[in-house]
Amino acid sequence: MAVPAETGVSACEDFFAYANAEWLRTAEIPADEFGRGSFAEVRDWNRDVLHVILDEAAAADAPEGSDLRRIGDFYASGLDQKAIDDAGLGPLRADLARIDALRAPADLVALIAAFQRHSVAGRPGEPGPSGGGFSPVILPDPFDSSTSRLHLHQGGLGLPDRDYYVRQDERSRGLVATYREHVARMHELLGQGAGEARASTEVVLRLETRLANASMTRVDQRDPYKVANTMRLRDFAGKAAGFDWDAYLAGLGAGEIDAINPRQPDFFRAFAAMVPEVPLDEWKTYLRWHLVRGSARFLAAPLEAAHFDFYGRTLTGQKEQKPRWERVLEVVDAGIGEALGRIYVDRVFSAEAKARMLELVNDLRAALADRIRGLEWMGPATKEQALRKLEAFNAKIGYPDRWRDYGALRIDRGSYLGNVRACGEFEFARNVAKLGQPIDRTEWGMSPPTVDAYYNPSINEIVFPAGILRPPFFDAQADDASNYGGIGVVIGHEVSHGFDDEGSQYDPQGNLRNWWQPEDRSAYDARTDLVVTQFDAYEPLPGERINGKLTLGENIADLGGLKIAFAALQRALERKGRPGPSDGQTPEQRFFFGHARVWRSLLRDEALRLRLRTDPHSPGRYRVNGPLSNLPEFHGAFDCASGSAMRRAAEERPSIW
Repeated sequence: MAVPAETGVSACEDFFAYANAEWLRTAEIPADEFGRGSFAEVRDWNRDVLHVILDEAAAADAPEGSDLRRIGDFYASGLDQKAIDDAGLGPLRADLARIDALRAPADLVALIAAFQRHSVAGRPGEPGPSGGGFSPVILPDPFDSSTSRLHLHQGGLGLPDRDYYVRQDERSRGLVATYREHVARMHELLGQGAGEARASTEVVLRLETRLANASMTRVDQRDPYKVANTMRLRDFAGKAAGFDWDAYLAGLGAGEIDAINPRQPDFFRAFAAMVPEVPLDEWKTYLRWHLVRGSARFLAAPLEAAHFDFYGRTLTGQKEQKPRWERVLEVVDAGIGEALGRIYVDRVFSAEAKARMLELVNDLRAALADRIRGLEWMGPATKEQALRKLEAFNAKIGYPDRWRDYGALRIDRGSYLGNVRACGEFEFARNVAKLGQPIDRTEWGMSPPTVDAYYNPSINEIVFPAGILRPPFFDAQADDASNYGGIGVVIGHEVSHGFDDEGSQYDPQGNLRNWWQPEDRSAYDARTDLVVTQFDAYEPLPGERINGKLTLGENIADLGGLKIAFAALQRALERKGRPGPSDGQTPEQRFFFGHARVWRSLLRDEALRLRLRTDPHSPGRYRVNGPLSNLPEFHGAFDCASGSAMRRAAEERPSIW
């Protein structure tokens, strides 16, 4: 294969660099970003559209109670920096007073429930919701997907993962030291003197470290059976004694509950035991910290800046904050994304694009069905079950068929944090109301402008928001090779999640159930072990390797997505006729170029280091080179000889779907 003069890299040595040579030569990470790539470029295009929508909504004299009024008032409240700064700590005063008023463990239980009703999730890379200790989530029961169940999820940490507290390497200890300085600084901004702030920080670190030591690792949480622990409420309360679970559920407004799923039982035993053991004054300190941590982004500039200094600058290497309009836009989309997304879809997403996507999805499903039928390592009984599951897949494209009703949500143009909390309370109440009700399989888990896609094993669905259906992922006017290499591989990726090491343990209805013959499961595991070994060997930063077990599901889906999408392209070429070369490239070569363009990316070292510890996705370079080095289809397209870096030895190559 020819070597481009600009890079000196051949397709068969580093296809990521070869295919993205021009982009890599000129791309820069903006000061207000921690990375750059195709996802960010499409996101920016979408945000320009959303920016216009929000500016128009804020200026419009829309009717009271309309969605246009809601998004306009919410956006305007976030842009009013002077009002936010003038309010200072005012929006937290009532909650701080409630914390100060704690007199007994029963008060603590009630306050945790109250805070969780309006808790706010952090930005990507930040810890989870800040309600205190753990998070309640309403999801299908893992063994009966027709039933909504209350799940409890471990949490309560201010660092992104338990390992930061547990590891004793120099870098982890250094980050904890910086975190300690940040926690002290935030307590000073709450009005404490330097000595009191340091004492408060030690309390926070002591309690969080205790919770971290009781927490399940991210790798263990990838085993769906380890987090499927549905039990009678009375049995759970007996095993997690020390916390009044009946009072807590009453505080949530959850009504009568006979069963619950504590996803990490050891964590909840440890947390419940801490409630009577830890002095109430220490719980007050802990709750104050998590109150301000979860609220700082929506408060006066000194608090927001201090929050960014650690969670943005230190953890991800971001040099400066995004413009205020963009930060507020993200919050509005997170809070009332379907109200905003409905206008977005009307402006940018066409019926033609949806129809083209449906054609792609159908081709991918048919291609996977053919591949399942032809697998040599899988027996007939398991093949039959796999085909039943594939047939049951539900594909959602662009936007919901039924839009969310925000009629009960009250937005006040004068209170930014109040609006953020109102959205949290609205969403929590909407979810709690699902308990005891049939699962709504039409519901979406992402807003339409989101640049992403997902597979939900409990619903057995693949979902592609309108936000990702733009170049380089998808272009309704582009040739099949480009689209199958772009969004086609994304479709194949999400379909493959239904058959990755986690998704393959769910049946067609989304229940955890073993539908595999033992010998077939053993053959499957032997193949996925090769994926783990391959990715464990990659070292994106000196001394920092990819965790092959943490990223296994995504790596399986990348490999399967490419295999399926390539087969689907061949089906399309047979059906429509094979075009000649374009720009000197065959359709197969354009397919692989399309895939590599999707994953072109740059990350700051800090952000990359964070992702290697917490993200189940491999970095972009390895999402290109890793699976392609296993594909004979790629080797043939670019004439890669044995021994080249992009052609792994046959015995090392995983071949699954």
